[in-house]
Amino acid sequence: MPRHVDHDARRRRIATAVCDLIAERGIEAVTLREVAARAGVSMGAVQRSFPKDGMLLFALEHVLAHVAEQGQQRLDASDSRESARTLLVTTLQEMTLAETDDGVLARVWLTFAAQASVRDDLAAVLREHQAKSLELLTWLIQFGQRTGEIRGDLEPAEAANALHALADGITVQVAVGQATRTAARRLVDHATDHLWAR
Repeated sequence: MPRHVDHDARRRRIATAVCDLIAERGIEAVTLREVAARAGVSMGAVQRSFPKDGMLLFALEHVLAHVAEQGQQRLDASDSRESARTLLVTTLQEMTLAETDDGVLARVWLTFAAQASVRDDLAAVLREHQAKSLELLTWLIQFGQRTGEIRGDLEPAEAANALHALADGITVQVAVGQATRTAARRLVDHATDHLWAR
């Protein structure tokens, strides 16, 4: 009787292997042979799981889903998750990619961002993700204005753009070891201090 293969689980395992290799040795390490060995599957299994160049695209989507899941878990665990301040600060902290694993995710993210400058498929995914992130930040600021937690004189879209750019900058610092999780949180606190209604 043929063995049942969980294709989704195998694809996730391969995506994790891609991210691990990028974090440890850079994009150059992501070869068919290295990925197969790290994932514990055959090279043929990798090729059957992904079309040509599809492995990196799936790995990027895997990273984005992981970040969203981590953020949701932190919000769910918060005692004040309905507060606009909690929602906004936690979202920004997650966007810096400093919250989980000593800069591993930040290094992987920057690698994908660099590749996106020469690969349209990766760039399209990142543009869509960034548009959704800006939309979320804008909504959180508007929500805070409705609850009275955030100053009413701010223009939500402009403030969201500035915060998004800040989070991207902190991610770079995290990736190169310049900022720890504590430092990233302090930078987020400093950058959002002017938002709150006094």
